[in-house]
Amino acid sequence: MTTATRSSSSEKLTLAAMICVVAMTQIDMTIVSIAAPDIQHELSLSSTGVQWMVTGYLVALAAFFALGGRLADVVGRRTMVVSGTLVFIVASILCGATPTGDIAETWLVGFRILQGVGAAFMFPAALSIVVRSFPIERRGRAIAIFFAVAGALTAIGPFAGAHLVQWNWRAIFWVNVPVAAVGLILMSIAKVPNDRVKESIDWVGAALIAAGMGLSVVGFQQASSWGWESLPTLGCIIGGLILIGLFVEFERHQTTPLIRLSFFSNRVFAAQNAILLLASCAFVPVFFFASMYAQIALGWSTANAGMYLLIFFAGFAPGVQFGGRMLDKGRARPAVIWGSLLSAAGFFAWASRLTTLSENQQWPWIVLAGLGLGMLIGSANTDAINQVPSDNFGEATGVTQTARNYGASVGLAILGTILSTSLHSRILNSLSGMGIDASTADQVASAMHGSGGGNASSAFSQFGANAGNVFHAIQLDYAEACQIVFRGLGLFMAAAAVVAIFALPRHSGKFDSTEAPADSSV
Repeated sequence: MTTATRSSSSEKLTLAAMICVVAMTQIDMTIVSIAAPDIQHELSLSSTGVQWMVTGYLVALAAFFALGGRLADVVGRRTMVVSGTLVFIVASILCGATPTGDIAETWLVGFRILQGVGAAFMFPAALSIVVRSFPIERRGRAIAIFFAVAGALTAIGPFAGAHLVQWNWRAIFWVNVPVAAVGLILMSIAKVPNDRVKESIDWVGAALIAAGMGLSVVGFQQASSWGWESLPTLGCIIGGLILIGLFVEFERHQTTPLIRLSFFSNRVFAAQNAILLLASCAFVPVFFFASMYAQIALGWSTANAGMYLLIFFAGFAPGVQFGGRMLDKGRARPAVIWGSLLSAAGFFAWASRLTTLSENQQWPWIVLAGLGLGMLIGSANTDAINQVPSDNFGEATGVTQTARNYGASVGLAILGTILSTSLHSRILNSLSGMGIDASTADQVASAMHGSGGGNASSAFSQFGANAGNVFHAIQLDYAEACQIVFRGLGLFMAAAAVVAIFALPRHSGKFDSTEAPADSSV
């Protein structure tokens, strides 16, 4: 076997290993939401507990990704992948073993947050290993495969969850164990190196950004239930942003900061992170809102709702490949611009056809939205990382993933509030026109929005023979409310296109290792 053949084999094994370990983190972003009604029923969780079961994971991801990226560089990338995977697996087992009774809610939410911490430590190290394992001329294609699979697993989450729940909802957590075992075995075979740099870790900065990101995300996530103008919401958001501001000021004076703010002096790095944040306001939320639309407006089962989401991946997977090839040819800017424009067009067209209640009239536009996002995500992520020295790939990955998770949380909060408000207003108007009183309309609206409509059956049973007509009217109401949300997804992608057109230079290169490393001060 030649050296080139051995090198190629090692690269493939390394890529497969990293895909396996991150597979769990991506599936768990969406798999729990579709099982929420079953979990709530068996464990008698409160509505707040159900919400935190879903959002606690994202909050932890946003709060600890920057630290995870820095630890990957300093402690060692292989060490952080292994330790992050073990934390994630232990937390997954304990989530699946949640006891019934008063402790159930605290137990499940707590270990869901621990899952997020494990994922935040694991993911940046895994991606930086992939980036360092491939020469720069093949790096784009490798990252394309990495993000194509990651995106697929995000989409497959609800589909897999729908089938696992038919056996036992606890299986949605336990399925992570064999996947992690395969990943760790492949890592051992591939002999992944434990590259690291000898620097200290900025623990004060880590505490500031974790608290700032976590607190502000809590505010955004809870805004739909607390109200945007409530003191707790404003306190969390403003307090979190103040802490983030303090973090930036603190980092300016550190010799070895948690995040090298000088990275943002690179125009491409700064612009691509802004684009990733905006794109993520659409990317993760689309799975939640499309799943709810399929189950409520289309009246599909949870399993079929998972199939509806796979239509999106039919465009996303080839989109990632197209974007990766364009990136390898030095055309990251066109990939990002065209990706954001195509995705925006797809979301707007998809929104306009939601009220047809026919997937046959929607699927071309679902595919187009996925195609554009696929072209953008991998290209923007890799182009940003390419702007920093290879020793700082883990740190840079922590920044990009922090931007993505923060964007996902903000998108879910804003669009979730819009959906709730619009749906309530439309249901009141529809049921009033049918002679139904306002208090009953409120009850139905709450049932339709809570747990993806999973608790709506009892609300409709009171209408007797007229239940079918009421439900059909509300299906249209829900589709109309979703139109606003999906136009919001399109607006986020249009905003990403504007940033790409005006902020990305026409000719952007990659970091030259012969240049002096980026200064840690600003």
